[in-house]
Amino acid sequence: MALLPELVLLAGALAFFLLSLKKAPDTTLTKNIAVGLGLAALVASLVSSGQQGMLFFDSYQVDLFSQVFKLLIGFSLAVVLIFGQNLKAIDESIRPEYYMFLFLSGLGLMMLVSSVELIAVFVSLELSSFSLYLLVPMRDDSTGVRIQMEAGIKYILFGVMATGFMLYGMSYLFGLTGSTYLREIVPALGKIATQPAVFFAVILVLAGFFYKLAVFPMHFWVPDIYQGASNETTGFIATVPKLGAVALLIRFMTLPTGSPQILVYLFIVLALCSMFYGNLSALVQKDVKRMLGFSGISHGGFILLGLLVMDRSGYGTAIYYIVGYVLMNLACFLVICNVSEQGENLMIEDLNGLYKRQPVLAFILAVALFALAGIPPFVGFMGKFMLLTGALKLGHLTLVILAAVNTGIAIYYYLSVVRAAYTADPAEDRQDIQVSGLIKATGIILVLMIIIMGGFPARFVAFAGDVVGAIM
Repeated sequence: MALLPELVLLAGALAFFLLSLKKAPDTTLTKNIAVGLGLAALVASLVSSGQQGMLFFDSYQVDLFSQVFKLLIGFSLAVVLIFGQNLKAIDESIRPEYYMFLFLSGLGLMMLVSSVELIAVFVSLELSSFSLYLLVPMRDDSTGVRIQMEAGIKYILFGVMATGFMLYGMSYLFGLTGSTYLREIVPALGKIATQPAVFFAVILVLAGFFYKLAVFPMHFWVPDIYQGASNETTGFIATVPKLGAVALLIRFMTLPTGSPQILVYLFIVLALCSMFYGNLSALVQKDVKRMLGFSGISHGGFILLGLLVMDRSGYGTAIYYIVGYVLMNLACFLVICNVSEQGENLMIEDLNGLYKRQPVLAFILAVALFALAGIPPFVGFMGKFMLLTGALKLGHLTLVILAAVNTGIAIYYYLSVVRAAYTADPAEDRQDIQVSGLIKATGIILVLMIIIMGGFPARFVAFAGDVVGAIM
């Protein structure tokens, strides 16, 4: 029962492997199996949410922390499968392979949040990462996009570089402590916390995690991969791996360091660089996915505000914020995948008059963008407010002011998309958009969750604090 979510995803990957052996797989059957298995993984995550235990020579820990993140990963994967079920930019002949790698990536992320040993962390992270590396170039060129191969090459090369940093840091941790188990590394590092090598090792390990979270200076892959990958693939990359990255960061942030204040200063610098670079770059973007990519870099900076507090409340707020961010981005990509007629990238002008062509999608997009911009009463506003409040309590007034300035910058480019959707007239050759009831219902559920989390933040943050308390 403890491994039920992982077993469902593994079974799904094996099922699509068998389907890929057919010369002409049935497209409708493949789509239905994918959605069904995605929902099954969500149910399995919910059923096993109360499980606890240690597996695989105590390298794999099942606890409240891991099971909550598995539930979030299962939910996000199911949503991506629902709104991206048509796979408009993926050739029908390779769709089984596409779903196989998608499920393997989800499996790697679920393994990642339960891994409490360095080698298990590495294996889980690479299983998730290499599956994503293969998904990016699977986009066909029927939409006129020709950069997917270049994007795939950049993704894997930059990813291998980040993995090298992480492995080098892990080797230092092993050399300093003589163990690869986190429960043994923590007390061992406490005895040698004043050595500079401890801080150096933690920084190298964190660099690998920052790559998954797209935090400056490990952000450079984001715009090209977002633009080159298919809309459905980008929707997955922009949301689900970030859950695993935050979970992994929180686990490692409990490690003692020789100079925690240096880590705080480092996080402040990286947070500000991420915010300003992401927001200023997003201002000039015309491609909606590139805009969301650069905005994701800035949101990574906000997440660091919760981590630099280095206590249970800060980590809980970071979890609250990343969950809200995932919901907001899922809503955005639900709209992108269904407005895009042939799977092409959307320009902002392509959303002109969306409220006339499909009012429900326009409403979902507006709520998601308002929330990303940090406008009340949505989860984005409450998340930023609590992150800034936590930083202010530590005396980081300048950081809070600069973060507030970045919020103002973000409002401009987010609302420019809303303005196009609601105030501009659609082009004459644009037809009304037909959307299934399932996709509309999924979008409304996302909107309700964005509003409810924004309206009752205390309960969610308190629960997130309890989740973090399970590993502290």
